[in-house]
Amino acid sequence: MRALKAAVVIMGVLIVAGTIALAVVIANRFGSRNTVMVGIEASLNQPAGSRIVGIAGAGERFAVHISGGGLPDRILLVEPVGGRVVGTLLAEAPAAVPTR
Repeated sequence: MRALKAAVVIMGVLIVAGTIALAVVIANRFGSRNTVMVGIEASLNQPAGSRIVGIAGAGERFAVHISGGGLPDRILLVEPVGGRVVGTLLAEAPAAVPTR
């Protein structure tokens, strides 16, 4: 009977110690957010005189509104990870449709 009581006490202490250790590990992981911000140098390959009018999130990409530089206003879709331009939207009038 003594061995059973000792086993119950030891297991109870182990459960309490394990719960406390788990709580400490979780608190440390939430408390120490070691996020490293890496600077990106990228070129949008736009002509001289171009300027950024605005930037907005577009799903997993950024939409960068560019004007000037001798070109019509345009929106560049840029991947944030590598700074690579993956698409361009031009704000132009559509070409005239020929009539018969």
